[in-house]
Amino acid sequence: MKTPEPVKLEIHSEEFLHTLMRRQLRLSVACAAAFLIALLGLPLVNYFLPELMATRVFGFTLTWLILGVLFFPLVWVIAWIFIKRSIALEEAEVREVEQRRVGEPVSQ
Repeated sequence: MKTPEPVKLEIHSEEFLHTLMRRQLRLSVACAAAFLIALLGLPLVNYFLPELMATRVFGFTLTWLILGVLFFPLVWVIAWIFIKRSIALEEAEVREVEQRRVGEPVSQ
């Protein structure tokens, strides 16, 4: 009698894609939360701390420095973090599937 071969988990299987999508969703929510905190935080800080936000820095009020100069780089940093982490998640999933395929223990 033949022994059954171990089940190979394919990279494009439903389980693989579901796990990857769930992890990327968490990452997306975290990046969206960071963006919304920055976007909604500025008006709130202006409302609750107007004296602080009227402080002049490099010729700008702090409000305009944050909104006009620092906001765009902040969005780029959030996008860069998302892309790097998303690629890392995909590579980690591929490594996990490959380890399962050859029968090695999976390390987190």
